[in-house]
Amino acid sequence: MLHAVILAGGGGTRFWPESRRARPKQFLNLSGERSLIQATLDRCGKFIPPVGHWVITNENYAAETAQQLPDVPPEQILLEPCGRNTAPCIGLAAMQLLAVDRDPIMLVLPADHVIASDEQFQAAVAAAVQIVQDEPQSLVLFGVKPNYPATGFGYIQRGEPMDHGAFRVQAFQEKPDRSTAERYLADGKYYWNCGIFVWRARAILDALHAFVPEISERLKILQQSLRKPEWDAALAREFPLMTSISIDYAVLERSPDVCVLEAPFTWDDVGSWQALARARSQDDHNNTADGPFCGVESDNCIIRTSPDHLVATFGVNNLIIVHTPTATLVADRNDENALRRVIAELERQGYAEFL
Repeated sequence: MLHAVILAGGGGTRFWPESRRARPKQFLNLSGERSLIQATLDRCGKFIPPVGHWVITNENYAAETAQQLPDVPPEQILLEPCGRNTAPCIGLAAMQLLAVDRDPIMLVLPADHVIASDEQFQAAVAAAVQIVQDEPQSLVLFGVKPNYPATGFGYIQRGEPMDHGAFRVQAFQEKPDRSTAERYLADGKYYWNCGIFVWRARAILDALHAFVPEISERLKILQQSLRKPEWDAALAREFPLMTSISIDYAVLERSPDVCVLEAPFTWDDVGSWQALARARSQDDHNNTADGPFCGVESDNCIIRTSPDHLVATFGVNNLIIVHTPTATLVADRNDENALRRVIAELERQGYAEFL
């Protein structure tokens, strides 16, 4: 059976001040009527029944996750006692799935991405499922064909063609500089790595055992307490001791069984406030506004505010302005990384209550 495993443990600090420690970006409504995590589940719910819906999140987000996703069975909201990146939590989910399904297939996807066509997404997943049914050890990635030279995404270089329209992975590339991204775009054999995967639960556990045996051994220890009264204590003891590493570094960049399918759907990882400009229309001065806005001699700004709070600007360019009831951000649109420095400075100056 196909199961959707939604990764929802991230903090989303680049969406401050709307994203806070207690309510990170996956719980925000940034691109439609539903929050990002709700839209992710809606997308999967069109072809995977509720019994196959799983969410992995930090235990601090348990209440908000349950409130936003009331149809997910409580026992299928898996709680991490601490953050350990994606390899340990995916292993944890695979172990849980094998306890309820003899041969589960996992669709692993982040909770905070935007995908435009649910029908194309479903067709792509069906193609990936066919691959892992035919080749049980295959680990299938989706690659998004770039339409601009993005420097904020990792890239996948495709290799030789395989069956079902897939390609072997030639190489993974880190986030490039502008000139390298332009070369990737012109080459035509590079994809954005969107972080959406399909594989059999048993295959990913085998891969973890082969490449990061320390994680595999701790998962085996945890398996002895699965669905027993001592589970919570065992998880709190063993999970923090696992290596904090992404599934990309732990397995995908090392396994010979990895292949990539070109994604037919449009995708955005909504990594920063810049994504708002990609998701919404612009006025004649290239301003993107979500909420009441009046700009005079103002260009290339991104504005986010509540329906009852007007933002007015005069003589400004290339700003990000985000208003919330308790904090307002004004930032240089061209320096996305500066927000991390702002967060650190707020902490240093004793403003942690606003984070």
